[in-house]
Amino acid sequence: MIIETMKNDAAVKLLSALAHTSRLAVFRMLVQKGPEGIPAGEIAEKLKMAPNALSFHLKELSHAGLVRSRPEGRFVIYSPDFRAMNGLLGYLTENCCAGSSKAPACTPTTQCEEC
Repeated sequence: MIIETMKNDAAVKLLSALAHTSRLAVFRMLVQKGPEGIPAGEIAEKLKMAPNALSFHLKELSHAGLVRSRPEGRFVIYSPDFRAMNGLLGYLTENCCAGSSKAPACTPTTQCEEC
């Protein structure tokens, strides 16, 4: 997979969206659920979060480009944007170990097939 070069401002935007306990919990849950996603109501229930608070956090994650939503009947299904996530990971590690390809610490151990 080729990771597009990310700019500092884009990385800060993504990191800022994740820099809140509730948003990080939501994003991690979405990553665990994978590309099929999960309805907002189920996220609120599992994380014991008020619907209005969840809505605010999902909006922040969506505006940052980390989360996608799609209507499905009466529900809105949320899923992670794995391309954005992997772009951020690539940005954070692109100069790891001075760019040495022999540094296993800098190489992700798994990649999502959706990515």
